[in-house]
Amino acid sequence: MIEIPSARLTQGALRGIVEEYILREGTDYGALEITLQSKIEQVMLQLEKREVVITFDPLTENCTLLTSNQFNRLSSEHRITEQSNTDA
Repeated sequence: MIEIPSARLTQGALRGIVEEYILREGTDYGALEITLQSKIEQVMLQLEKREVVITFDPLTENCTLLTSNQFNRLSSEHRITEQSNTDA
């Protein structure tokens, strides 16, 4: 899994990734309805704060968003797996 810095994307591509992620998630926000634009702004702010990162998986050729904690955990697990494979 590769982290894609949001600054390397055009505004259109970045918005498309964020919008697709939000629509794919289909999260229910309860009684308070939140507009798509508001959700996009929230995710963009999370990207700016590096709370969320854009990732690309070359095996599946999929792009998604993960929290920084999720990405760090998956990266660590991947490094451990690679290390154990080279030690064997």
